[in-house]
Amino acid sequence: MSRTRRALKAVVTLVALSSPAWAGEWTQPVAVTHDMRPCISYRAKLDGDFLVIQATPEAGWHTFAMDNKQRAEEKLAGKPALAVDAPTQIKLTQGLEAVGPWYQSSPKDFSKPELQLFSWGFTGPALFAAKVRRSGAGPAQISIDGQACTETICKKVDVVISLPLTETKAGSPAGVDLKNLVRVR
Repeated sequence: MSRTRRALKAVVTLVALSSPAWAGEWTQPVAVTHDMRPCISYRAKLDGDFLVIQATPEAGWHTFAMDNKQRAEEKLAGKPALAVDAPTQIKLTQGLEAVGPWYQSSPKDFSKPELQLFSWGFTGPALFAAKVRRSGAGPAQISIDGQACTETICKKVDVVISLPLTETKAGSPAGVDLKNLVRVR
């Protein structure tokens, strides 16, 4: 095999292996910025029958649980709240639909009961996962809304991730361990 042909084969292999189109590969991160600096990023992958989304806040930033509002209402028990932080909301708008409940990493309690402020979320990487099925041709479109905050400012999250859909066997085992996640309320 010629040197040129070997080099071309190596380039094609690298491109193929780095493509998110292969089942189980993460998409490129989609970043939310504040003052031209990233504050949080999101990426997604299919893992067996599960869609897995990873949220990664930058140092000094945090984001909120999918069930933040429900958790706050439970703690408030009918009392008024000064404010409720926007929960992470994930909508599958094309290509996939959730066929089971959502799961998330176990959130930290950010609450300040003395101020009647109740909130839960993540200061480091967090996972969100749900069993899915294809509902159309790919790529899947995943819309994520919510907030990323520091101690003094909050930035609205409004991103869309495009996830290529590839052929995978139905019922293939997932690498995501639901025992390490909690069911969203």
